[in-house]
Amino acid sequence: MPDEAIIPRLAGITDEAAGALTGQIRVITDLGWSGIELRSLGGRALADLPAAEAARARRAITAAGINVVALDSRIGNWARPITAPFADDLAELDALAEWCSVLGTRAVRIMSYPNDGLAEPEWRDRVLDRMHRLAQRARELGLLLLHENCAGWAGRDPERMLQLLDAGDRSALLLLFDTGNGIEHGYSARDLLPRILPHIAHVHVKDATGGPGAASYALPGSGDAQVAECLQELLAAGYDGPLSLEPHLAVRPHEGLHPGESAADLFTTAGRSLEQLLQRLVPTAEPAR
Repeated sequence: MPDEAIIPRLAGITDEAAGALTGQIRVITDLGWSGIELRSLGGRALADLPAAEAARARRAITAAGINVVALDSRIGNWARPITAPFADDLAELDALAEWCSVLGTRAVRIMSYPNDGLAEPEWRDRVLDRMHRLAQRARELGLLLLHENCAGWAGRDPERMLQLLDAGDRSALLLLFDTGNGIEHGYSARDLLPRILPHIAHVHVKDATGGPGAASYALPGSGDAQVAECLQELLAAGYDGPLSLEPHLAVRPHEGLHPGESAADLFTTAGRSLEQLLQRLVPTAEPAR
């Protein structure tokens, strides 16, 4: 990796550390990081909360001297297959647009709709149509959709991801790369990365061992997801966007968003592991905070 590689801004999906915003902010400030990625507050998805909560969140986040790097939606995720009402996704996007405006970000994480018994051609056509309409709406709202390599039609296939981008609008739709999702979903994220690298605007960091349906999550760099190799390739290519920690050590979204007493400590330990990993990759530079 070239010496001039830029260490991306460190952030975290903090509802894996605490339910309340005060606890979510605390874990980021204790780490000394500058970015927070919001998915839920008090166990409730952002889009389900009153709009007034966004202003309260902004005041607390601004007072802590940190910034919001992205909001995580339920659009197209594991709980919303392709047969689910599309109106729910459009409504969520509109609601999150208000949050984005208040919190000073335009990035919204989405996925690409698990199948629900459809033949593959119909599944594909419905996904591409929805993605086209979502990207149109996002452009109107001034948002940037970030498709994650997780649940859905394009979750594990780089060629399908590029089809999504072609169906949408690259001013309003780019890719989110998660280092650890391949373990749970049965593919190599490291092998996926080179094909989509130019289109990545956001990165989630997690690590795991095991396999589909039996993933066991680990500290960054200690599992089988080749996290170090992925980060090294990203940095060598000049990636300078957020690296957002999503360790899954205490909380997995599929199982509910209710972190226990040890969640903040586990999150902090994972954060320090990520810092140490980055220092090994770029020994001449400290992780940017």
